[in-house]
Amino acid sequence: MRNLFSAELQTLTIENAVPRSLCAINLSIEIFGDRWTLLILRDMMLHNRRHFGELLVSDERIASNVLSDRLKMLVAEGLLTRRDDPTHKLKAIYSLTEKSISLLPVIAQIALWGRLSHPNYPQVGPPIWAMFDGGPKAWARFMEGLRETHLGEGGPQAKRRRVATATRAAAAA
Repeated sequence: MRNLFSAELQTLTIENAVPRSLCAINLSIEIFGDRWTLLILRDMMLHNRRHFGELLVSDERIASNVLSDRLKMLVAEGLLTRRDDPTHKLKAIYSLTEKSISLLPVIAQIALWGRLSHPNYPQVGPPIWAMFDGGPKAWARFMEGLRETHLGEGGPQAKRRRVATATRAAAAA
C-alpha cells in the first residue's frame, strides 16, 4: 500500500509547497486548475504554438508576466520542457511531455462539456471538433501525433511497431 504522505507526493506542486489535501482532484487542480494553464496546453496541443510570442497571442489575451509564470510552473511540474531555439539565441522552444499529452482526453471532455453547456455556442466549429467528437480512438491518434511532434519518438504505439518490425526482420534473417 502506498504511503499517502510520502515526500514524492509533497513534491508534486510548484516550489515544493505542501498540497492543501492529498485528494487526487485537489492535486490535479493545484497544477492545472488556474485560469490559464489549460489554455496554454490547449494552444500547444491544438495550434502547435511552441514559442512565448506565439502563446502570447491567444484570443484570451494572457498577460506576458502571467504567461512567463505559468510556463515556468509547467516546466517545473514536468508538463513542458524548455530548450533553446537553435535559430534564435534569445528564443526558447517549449514542448509537451508525455504527462501533458496524457491530458488531451481531459481537455477534449472539457471542450465537449463546454459546447453542450452553452446553447449559444456555434454548432459548426473549427476542424478540431471532428477529433473531439471522434472519441477515445481519435484522441489516441491525435496524441500519437503530439508525441511525434513534441517528443520526437512517435510515442509508445510507434515504438511497438518499430520493435515488432525489427523482431520480424531479425527472425527472417
